[in-house]
Amino acid sequence: MVPGMNRKREIVIIGGGPAGLAAAVSAKEAGAEKVLIIEREEEPGGILNQCIHNGFGLHTFKEELTGPEYAARFVALAEEAGIECMLHTMVVGLRGGEVKEITAMSLKEGLSTIEAKAVILAMGCRERPRGALNIPGFRPAGVFTAGTAQRYVNIEGRMPGREAVILGSGDIGLIMARRMTLEGARVKMVVELMPYSGGLKRNIVQCLEDYNIPLKLSHTVVDIHGKERVEGVTVAKVDEKRKPVPGTEEYVSCDTLLLSCGLIPENELSAQVGVELNPATAGPFVNECLETNIEGIFACGNVLHVHDLVDYVSEEAQAAGRYAADYVKKGRRQPGRKIAIKAAAGIRYTVPSCLHPERMEEEQVIRFRPDNVYRDVTLAVYCNDILLKKQKKKIMAPGEMEQIKIKRKELAAYGEPDSITLCIENRIPAECKDTVNAPARENRP
Repeated sequence: MVPGMNRKREIVIIGGGPAGLAAAVSAKEAGAEKVLIIEREEEPGGILNQCIHNGFGLHTFKEELTGPEYAARFVALAEEAGIECMLHTMVVGLRGGEVKEITAMSLKEGLSTIEAKAVILAMGCRERPRGALNIPGFRPAGVFTAGTAQRYVNIEGRMPGREAVILGSGDIGLIMARRMTLEGARVKMVVELMPYSGGLKRNIVQCLEDYNIPLKLSHTVVDIHGKERVEGVTVAKVDEKRKPVPGTEEYVSCDTLLLSCGLIPENELSAQVGVELNPATAGPFVNECLETNIEGIFACGNVLHVHDLVDYVSEEAQAAGRYAADYVKKGRRQPGRKIAIKAAAGIRYTVPSCLHPERMEEEQVIRFRPDNVYRDVTLAVYCNDILLKKQKKKIMAPGEMEQIKIKRKELAAYGEPDSITLCIENRIPAECKDTVNAPARENRP
């Protein structure tokens, strides 16, 4: 897929991972003619190219695929649709306006400028590094983010170490606990600051429990030992304020520390162009069309909010592609009446954060995450202060993204509401279930 010399496009998609590919294919199917993907790596597919384990594609393709197989399906669809792709190219500037201006840099073409009627942000996310964790100690070899270790093992055929401790129970860390074990390393434990895991339940079972790898909740690494190479770490229990408890320190010998402590959406470009960011997700606020506060600039995938399943990334990106194509065909739209979508008790955030009733489809999907692990609770949705619907939930956890659907006709029955509020009722965090009259916790940042 090689772009032509013409520097004017209808839609430019920044990022050629699963979100960017799905958005491009969808935009083309929706009638957009000149669609361009700009990807900084040497091949499209993004992080999926190093995720050689299976479990992808059950929702999208109705079969179980590895990450590279899943990416290859969308790459093939993009090639069949004649979608252009500028590879090994970094976007260094973005300007809004009626015509969007994208500045890109590559070794092959140098600095170039592309004009577009619409832009879709699909830059994905990056891992939180050690510097953001404030762990004391020297800077020895043997400290890696889980994603870097995954690339070493799966792409480069190198082992980062033979005895590992993993800090953080995000999905990549859980998957790497299994991968390292299968390659002959000994994973001594996974240490998690929170009282619950940040990963999918299936990964806890398949990657830890099946291999007898201990998961220590409400613990953290407080020191890293070794000057030239990691020799061990000190692990300690933390209290309800996430502070280490004196006297609970435990030394664990190891030569490798993997960090799986969260993902950060890549939104430097978004901030540059003036996109308003949600502090709860570090991604853009978007409306029902996945459009940011800058008209004609859309966002999808992990740059919008971190997903747990790539199938959901693709589904969201396909919607963004359709909406961007519709915007290109119809041009500027009147703002119309806006309904704010609010995250209240027990809910960290919602996507979208607002909607325009006259533009929404017959059924609007609202995705969200709870702020804690809750059992036997009720998810309630209110229009203004009037109950719209309720759903019983056996369990809700931050590691599992939730969703609820609201129909246009349901909203119409409430006249002209100015807000929709999601909240969890009867919420007592799961770790407090055995405490009589345990106080409900408010949202955490």
